[in-house]
Amino acid sequence: ECTVNCDDHGRFLHLMLEDEIGKAGFQHVPVGAGTKGGIDIGRGDLDAVMTIGMQHLLTKGLVWPEDIECTEERGCIPNADVNKVSQRAKTRGVSQLGTMGSGNHYTEVQTVQEIYNPEAAEAMGITKVGQIVVMIHSGSRGLGHQVCTDYLAKLDAAMAKSDVNLNDRQLACAPISSQAGQDYLAAMAGAANFAFCNRSMIAMRVREAFAEVFGKTARELDMHQVYDVCHNVAKFEDHEVNGEMKRLLIHRKGATRAFPPGHPQIPEKYQKVGQPVLIGGSMGTNSYVLTGTDIGMKETFGSTCHGAGREMSRTAAMRKYDSRSVMNQMQKNHISVYTGTPRQLAEEAAGAYKNVTKVVETCHAAGISRLCVKLRPIAVIKG
Repeated sequence: ECTVNCDDHGRFLHLMLEDEIGKAGFQHVPVGAGTKGGIDIGRGDLDAVMTIGMQHLLTKGLVWPEDIECTEERGCIPNADVNKVSQRAKTRGVSQLGTMGSGNHYTEVQTVQEIYNPEAAEAMGITKVGQIVVMIHSGSRGLGHQVCTDYLAKLDAAMAKSDVNLNDRQLACAPISSQAGQDYLAAMAGAANFAFCNRSMIAMRVREAFAEVFGKTARELDMHQVYDVCHNVAKFEDHEVNGEMKRLLIHRKGATRAFPPGHPQIPEKYQKVGQPVLIGGSMGTNSYVLTGTDIGMKETFGSTCHGAGREMSRTAAMRKYDSRSVMNQMQKNHISVYTGTPRQLAEEAAGAYKNVTKVVETCHAAGISRLCVKLRPIAVIKG
């Protein structure tokens, strides 16, 4: 997830948002399953993206240097090996860099509704209610999906030769030190690096859309990146266990990293307040920015929730909700909606998800992350 701040022309933006910014964003950011219109790259560039992540985009002038600083792992999980990524996965990914996809992926233009922690918000460049931000939720697209598909089969085969039995047929595993485990970690790192770059390219296109509408550069509009943090990933980190520092493989599924103040892996400007944690709401509901805490570092290995989480399956949501009614309700709530597949809006209806406010309030009460900013959507771009 990635959040970009826009400090300029807040009131003016509200007046023209529905007709201009939403449309411009929809035109600039390719959406939908499969998705054509990605950044034109070749296999060499794709391998570089998977290997060194956002540093490759920097050499091409496609990201700002400070974007890398404000990204988890500085936009590159180490030890990726493109030789562990199948040709099928590469074929799916080579045309999808800078595309959003479908399902619960989105780009939302949002307004700051409430500030709970002014000091932390100011460090992020968020200083007033009504300020505009853009939140981007997308990942490694078809490349990552194919990596998962490929390695589920490989890990299933490895499990069949071992004594491991799992209680869910959709799960698979392998010892970290095994060949299958090492191969998967190397391929997953490549997919994660692709995801960092994909969100960066979407952010670039969002900046282009704002610049087009306002006739100013993204720099003049102060469209700096607040933070980019990933979820659904496993990576090695150092954590204290029973008073001793250990190197652990932290799995965050349905969770996101939330490092505390003073942690060496967060940017200098967040050292006093903690890492920004981006919590996307369901379609049409509030989103939140939290910050990491010392309690979270001790109790949950520096992790917190990453969103509301589904309360019903997509099939059940399609049975219960009508896409046109979902769109009409959002428009009544003064939220513009732009989608490549209108019939899928029912799958993402707010009622199909848990209440995100209750989720973040629970995390705040537990002390594993701290409320900072509440955001309200005013334009939603979906796949």
